[in-house]
Amino acid sequence: MLGAAGLVAAMTSAGDAVASPMGRRGGGGRPGAAPGQVRGMWVATVANIDWPSKPGLTAARQEAELFAYLDRAVELRLNAVVFQVRPTADALWPSPHEPWAACLTGTQGKDPGWDPLGTAVRAAHDRSLELHAWFNPYRVANHTDPTRLIASHPARLNPSWVVPYGGKLYYNPGLPEVRRFVQDAMLDAVRRYDIDAVHWDDYFYPYPVAGQTFDDDAEFERYGGGFADRAAWRRDNIDRLVRETAERIRQIKPHVRFGISPFAVWRNAATDPLGSDTRAGVETYDDLYADTRKWVKEGWIDYICPQIYWHIGQAAADYAKVLAWWSRTVRGTGVDLYVGEALYKAGDPAQADPWQDPAELSRHLTLARDHAEVGGHVFFSGKSVMADRIGAMRRVVADHYTDRVRLYPDRGRTYPHRGRPPR
Repeated sequence: MLGAAGLVAAMTSAGDAVASPMGRRGGGGRPGAAPGQVRGMWVATVANIDWPSKPGLTAARQEAELFAYLDRAVELRLNAVVFQVRPTADALWPSPHEPWAACLTGTQGKDPGWDPLGTAVRAAHDRSLELHAWFNPYRVANHTDPTRLIASHPARLNPSWVVPYGGKLYYNPGLPEVRRFVQDAMLDAVRRYDIDAVHWDDYFYPYPVAGQTFDDDAEFERYGGGFADRAAWRRDNIDRLVRETAERIRQIKPHVRFGISPFAVWRNAATDPLGSDTRAGVETYDDLYADTRKWVKEGWIDYICPQIYWHIGQAAADYAKVLAWWSRTVRGTGVDLYVGEALYKAGDPAQADPWQDPAELSRHLTLARDHAEVGGHVFFSGKSVMADRIGAMRRVVADHYTDRVRLYPDRGRTYPHRGRPPR
């Protein structure tokens, strides 16, 4: 297992393999300099999961902590950081649409005295890292009290936009004005910063909560005509958000990529013969109204990064089977496939035995070599990358990242899957 000094020394002697995003196919191939292999980590800011370590730190301390994540990414021969910049309908840049994020100062709307997104973009690029800006479209707050939001918050000014559910507040995806607003809020960052990608995670309609109902009766009555049922209408709402956002990104900056990292099970095969050989308790199509397979097949997105957060051999959702399903799904579409990896489970005593083995994650990457469609892996999350409790991340680096692959943005890249006729 390599220590920090050993990693730096090995990196210096190994040299860098330089690849443009044009070559991001087959990234799960041989260890080392696989063409364009994406090696990323998420840095989460909601509830200060990763960064800043706590709210209210000085700007200098926050910046130092951010740089430490970027430096560790370089040390581990990663080449992309997915940085959460809109965690709860607030912003990590001076947005004209939304207040400053509370995770920075502890007070929503309070100016932190610096520009975290702008700094992150510059610092990442200085280190030859891509910076994927991570946005959450609909989550407003991790509580249900609107009065705890700053008075000027759009959710306070437009209370009809907001639905309380499961102890949280959400913007209502069924309202066209909400869909337009959240796009405007996110796309401001695309216009103003040299980000490499817009990135969403798995949150669309909220995960089901037993005994609770997401109240969109009025919106369904107003806008749901022509749909077979409420579920079909909700899926269309999310489809529209994805498609419209993709179109607008491509109008503003065609080189900026659009990627989504969903919960990894679209549908179980028992529900739909097109689904995966799984018995997952959540299916994105039916429970989150997120037709992730359709987004790939239609070419609306540039990459998909399913969160395959299970071990190899897991009974209800085997990593190997879910990976194979996604490989088949993206095949021939032109949409890149990266795999979201649950580094946070490695060494967690609450997890199953395979997660106590430092080699489990490395086996994931070994398995991915057999799937030419896999273009890389992204690890959740930054704090776990830094701590690396049982050395699982260092094992990945030692086994698979023997050279550094640098992803220089290719502003002339073409995307054949964009704009093709719908399937």
